[in-house]
Amino acid sequence: MAKPVVIITGASSGMGESAAKQFFNAGYNVYAGARRLEKMAPLSKLGIHTLRLDVTDPESNQIFVDQVLKDAGRIDVLINNAGYGSFGALEDVAPKEAKQQFDVNVFGAMNLTQLVLPTMRAQHSGRIINNSSIVGQIYAPLGGWYFASKHAFEALSDSLRLEVKQFGIDVVITEPGGTNTNWLQISADHLKASTPANSAYRKMVDAFNSATPTGLETADQIGALMLKVAGIKHPKTRYQATMHDKWMVIAARKLSFKMFDRMMSKGI
Repeated sequence: MAKPVVIITGASSGMGESAAKQFFNAGYNVYAGARRLEKMAPLSKLGIHTLRLDVTDPESNQIFVDQVLKDAGRIDVLINNAGYGSFGALEDVAPKEAKQQFDVNVFGAMNLTQLVLPTMRAQHSGRIINNSSIVGQIYAPLGGWYFASKHAFEALSDSLRLEVKQFGIDVVITEPGGTNTNWLQISADHLKASTPANSAYRKMVDAFNSATPTGLETADQIGALMLKVAGIKHPKTRYQATMHDKWMVIAARKLSFKMFDRMMSKGI
């Protein structure tokens, strides 16, 4: 029996890289995509197919999917993992950066999804795993554009799930919390770059940057969660990796908005 074929985006580091390794070790035919092909050299040495992929470029997405179909003839799992966190006060973040956040986290993923759906429909099978974040269900200061992109990503995922169920295709959302990867440094760099020295929000930004993150997960934990979700026969709509993340989502749903405001503003 042929190995199931999985596409994993954002595979040059962190969660995507870990997922690529874990799926490969579990017997999948893995196609890993990222903008920096050289960063995926360790994956290539393992026998994983590595292809350049810029999810914000429709032509790059089309070339990638065409190559997978040429090589493997099918697509069983798509993991939309590529993304980054752009932080900063809404007043400070430039419109160009806000648009880039949505281009990567939302429009890129959805374009790639559009390209794999005809194949999955023809197979009458497939699973799309959209790696979002718990912030897709909550909110906090200094992350408005990032949080908004994940809210949009999850709303689109929910609508898509109802549309494609009739074709035997599942759409599942994974929701990491804070991860102990280079994602943290990238988001901190964006926060710094977005905040002018004379910003009215400088005090809030400094307090945010000086806070010690808690409840961090490893890339391997999230990679394992993706692998688990890919194999569940009747998956739920959403999965979190830790009890800390589950309680954050529950708090957002159960607390009043005023109470949640106070919780998310504490210490900032």
